[in-house]
Parts: sequence; C-alpha cells; structure tokens
Amino acid sequence: MIAVVITTYNHTRFLEEAIQSCLRQSRPMDEIIVVDDGSTDNPASVVERHPGVRLIRQDNCGLAAARNTGLAASRSDYITFLDADDRLLPNAIETGVRMLVAHPDAVLAYGAHRFINGSGAIQSDNHHVALVEDPYLQLLRTGNFIAMHGTVVYRRERLAAMGGFDVSMRSCEDYELFLRIARRGSIVTHDDVVAEYRMHGDNMTKNRSMMLAAALSVLDKQLAGPVDDDVRLAVRDGRRFWKTYYTGQLTTDALRAIRAQPAKAIRMLRQALQMSPPITLQTAAFKITRKVGRQVQRLLGASGADWRAPRVGSVRFGDFARTMPMSHSFGYDRGKPIDRYYIENFLRLNAADIHGRVLEIGDNSYTMHFGGAHVVKSDVLHVDPDDPNATIIGDLSQPGVLPSNAFDCIILTQTLHLIFDMSAAVAALAEALKPGGVLLLTVPGITPVDRGEWGSTWFWSLTQAALAKLLAKSFSTANMALETHGNVFAAVCFLQGLAKEEVSDQKLDVRDTAYPIVVTARVVKDGLTADQPGSRTADVTA
Repeated sequence: MIAVVITTYNHTRFLEEAIQSCLRQSRPMDEIIVVDDGSTDNPASVVERHPGVRLIRQDNCGLAAARNTGLAASRSDYITFLDADDRLLPNAIETGVRMLVAHPDAVLAYGAHRFINGSGAIQSDNHHVALVEDPYLQLLRTGNFIAMHGTVVYRRERLAAMGGFDVSMRSCEDYELFLRIARRGSIVTHDDVVAEYRMHGDNMTKNRSMMLAAALSVLDKQLAGPVDDDVRLAVRDGRRFWKTYYTGQLTTDALRAIRAQPAKAIRMLRQALQMSPPITLQTAAFKITRKVGRQVQRLLGASGADWRAPRVGSVRFGDFARTMPMSHSFGYDRGKPIDRYYIENFLRLNAADIHGRVLEIGDNSYTMHFGGAHVVKSDVLHVDPDDPNATIIGDLSQPGVLPSNAFDCIILTQTLHLIFDMSAAVAALAEALKPGGVLLLTVPGITPVDRGEWGSTWFWSLTQAALAKLLAKSFSTANMALETHGNVFAAVCFLQGLAKEEVSDQKLDVRDTAYPIVVTARVVKDGLTADQPGSRTADVTA
C-alpha cells in the first residue's frame, strides 16, 4: 500500500492542485491524507469534493508535528509527504517505490524536481544532485541537496521506528531527518523529475535568518557525542555552505527591495553583512555597491565599510598592471588552468553517468579517469586521420560521422565552440546517444582565445541562456541541467593565465552568473525508463 500525506497551513488556494496531482499518479494511491495544521482558510471545503481523501484537523503545531500526525494515521508500506502548495508529477510515487523495492535496505528514495511560480508555470530546469560519496558526509558538507521533500518516498515502518520528524524544529526538520537516516540507514536516488516546488512569496524559506539558524542548529546536533575527524570537518564545511547560501539569498532579496522599501532593504543588507563568511561578505558588498551606489552603503555603517571598493584613483594593480598575460597558454605552463578546475569538478559530480560505451573528443583521458572500470568501450572522435588515439574520424557537424543510438555517454569538453555550425553538431550528438544516454558538455564563456592551432576555428563563447536555446533544438528541456561557474576574481585570474594552484578553492567556488568562465550541461536523451538496463541510480549506505 502507498500513502501521500498533504500538510496544509493556510494554503487552501493551492490544495486542489496538490490533491489532483496525487489522484493522477500512474500507480493509484491507497491513502491520501490531508492534515490541516490549524488553518483559518477552510481546507475542508476542498477536501470534501474528494470522497476518497481523508482530512485530519489539529491545532497549529508546526510542519514536523503535522507530518507525524499523517505518519501515525497511515497504514501503508510506503509514504510521501507533500506540502499543499506543491505538486507531484504522475511518475512520482511509482518511481520512488520501484527504487525502494530494488534496494531493500534503503529507508528513502529521492528524485529530481523543478520550480513553478504561484500560478503553476514552470520557472526552472530540473534540479537533482547525485550521491557522489557517503550520503551522511555529503549532506553535512553541501547542505540539504535533496532540497524538495515531495521527491522523497519512505518506507513507512522504518520511518516510524526512527521517530518520524523532530517536533522541536520549526524548520529544517526534513534536513535533520535526512541526516538521521543517512547516518543510520541507506539512501538511494534516481534523476527522474517527480515533483514541482512552488515559489509564491509566502514560502517559509523566505525567512532567511530563521532558516540559517535552523540549519546551523541541525549541524550542531551532529557534534553531540563522540565524532571522527571526517564528520567534524564536514560540519565545518557545512556551516560555511549554509552561511554563504543564505547570505546570498538575503542580499538578493535586499537588492530587489532597495527602491520600493529602502529602509527594509538596508536592514536586510546589514543582517547579510553580519552573518556572512568573509568571501561572501566581499561578494555581497560588491553587489551592493554596483547595484545601489555608495550612498546606500554609507547607511550600512562599519559592517559594510570594511569591504567597500577602493575609492577612484586608489586601486593597487600590482602584478596585474600589465598588458600581456602571465601565461600565453591558459596557465598550462604554471599548473592546471582554472577552467579545468570547473570542468573536472563537473565530471566528478556526474561520474556515475560515464559507463558503458563512451565517446570523448580528442582523447579518452576523462573517460578513463572518471569512468574507469564502468566503461565497456571507449571511443575517441578526432578530425585528424593520423591521430593514433582516434577510433572515429570526422567533423562532428557533418552527418553520418557518428553511429546512431550508439553511446551511453558522450563527454564533450571545451570543443563545441570550435564548430561553426553548432546546431548541426548538437543534432549529431543527440542522434548518436542511446535512449537514456547522457551528454556531459562544457563550453567557454569568459576566456582567452587560443594562440595556436585552434585559434582559426575559435568561433564562439556562450552564456547559459545561449547554450540552453541551442540544446533545446535537439533535446527536451525537461532533461537538461545547466550551470555557470566563475566570478570576477576567477575570470581575471583565468584571463591572466594563473593556474589553479595559485588561487584558493574558496574563491573559485563563489558563483556570479555575470562572470561565466565555464557553462556546464548535463543532458539526457529521451526514451529510457528508470527500471530499464542502463538507467542511472545511486545506492550508497552510510
């Protein structure tokens, strides 16, 4: 049996859509339980239109308590929790249950989600973070990457035996539970899009300071009792992650409000500057100065003054006071180029996709490094017929060069911009992938142009928006995940030819979409369901 628990607190205006999304599941639900956590907007008026849906009313006790009420009322084997302002996609429950059946030790399975606005229109590409290490340490280091609770299917009895949700927590109760399960149980994942997260202005996550305090308290709980160095270091990284994340969110909120509500915006900016780690503080102050000028920053007081841009005429250029770069070869002569740092992190994160028959351009170094024993056959495409590593010769943009429906994965790093007819090349890549196959693609944004053999064919640099439109000609937008990597500091260093070894990861990892050094895309070809051979899952036991 399978249950969905819908919790609502004054979200009756969205409740009908939430219920309908449960009724449209590909596998019919045995139980749909709505828990009204003290609403004043009459959710019963919606529930009564659906005779098979059960309504439980309680005084307002918070989201954790409402979910526990639904958990206690259910008798099903599997259970999902949906907030009333969100929606499930038709494959949500069936896909999650299938994963749990395939992995008997797992307590929960999570999938991908996307964002919608208040009216239900899709606002984002798919969001999914794969398991790339021990899930407990990954949750500590990189925050609640599961991100949306509606994508999760639990084994109900195992969840109940663990005590359900911590009712002492008014927020981040899902993050605390995920950590508890990861520490003691097993988590599995799939990358099917199974839920829609609605952003409508009244979300709990809009209270940035409250959410940060809750997230930090969850991390503090992990240090109760004896812990090893790996956990201690992961908690340290996690605290930095959450401070950086919520400082950025609060700064963005303030900049949006600066003209309509200047006093409120200034309070928010002061708060962001006080709670941010140093590198984020510097980034936040730069955004403030650029957006609203020095007169607003003066109102922020000393907390903002420490990071104000130098006054005109006082900038110290130092080693950057030169018209020739420090390296003419992207930094290869000094170490690892900065763009390769982003590229290799992207491939490492998606290493589970590199399996079966894999195609790479030029050589197969990334195929073997990140795919290893999971690669059954490695192919190399090269335009030079004399290249000793090539198994396929030809121009990617020309028809018939690549076999059809042949590859489980194609790795295309910093190559597409060398092809004038990029649309034809993308179409060829789509044709060459097997159904369900994955394209791991990177393209340059802010970059020097090669001075050597590739200079004459260096045609393009792309933004994320341009790459998205280009890929959408041959792939479904529902199967594309794009990101930009870089910031102004990283861009200046890369243009000068500094190597990765000369700069800190902390500075490189700050993202500013106005300065894209590299744009990455993980794209899946339509046609493979999650239970077919070759579908991508991860099963990691803490």
